[in-house]
Amino acid sequence: MWPEGDQTQQLLKGVKDGDPDAVNRLMDRHRVAVRRLIQMRLDNALASRVDASDVVQDVLFEASRRMEDYISNPTMPFHLWLRQLAKDRIIDMHRRHRTAKRRSVDREQRISSLGSDDRSAADLASLLKDTELTPAAATVRKEMEQRFLEALNELPDDDRELILMRHFEHLGNGEVAEALGLSAPAAGMRYLRAIRRLRQALGTDDESAEE
Repeated sequence: MWPEGDQTQQLLKGVKDGDPDAVNRLMDRHRVAVRRLIQMRLDNALASRVDASDVVQDVLFEASRRMEDYISNPTMPFHLWLRQLAKDRIIDMHRRHRTAKRRSVDREQRISSLGSDDRSAADLASLLKDTELTPAAATVRKEMEQRFLEALNELPDDDRELILMRHFEHLGNGEVAEALGLSAPAAGMRYLRAIRRLRQALGTDDESAEE
């Protein structure tokens, strides 16, 4: 989901060296990934009121505004920093929406869609233990995705987040650990526990998860 790091590093060097075009190219390079993250995490109630494209634009504007701070102190890889800005924006929007509604909408914060790329389809097939689920089998994929979403939305937030990070953002265990402030072994154990709970919800917990 996230762009490869080599070109990102070149663009970051361009920003540091004062290339006036580098910031825009860097944001454009990550626009699709930010959009997918936002679309996956906006709850149904909020998604009906806001345009994901506007949220993406807000996140990228904030990242552009804070680029100098990031360049001077890059505490994590750029894509993890950018996804944190996006997550913070989504959390803030959900919080303001709850306040506006004067009630909790926590149970409405449900994942409503997943990525449609080949790798996401392959991961979905693996988690569902369904060898027939391929990118070409659109009808089958839609049915299986719905089954998966129902199970995913039954999980605690932390478990759901780990599965999304690993299987639909395609982050490695080390990246997940860094993003969540965990050690790699702790992140790995949490991931295995989340997968076990997901497979229990799906009724497919007879096989062990693979990292």
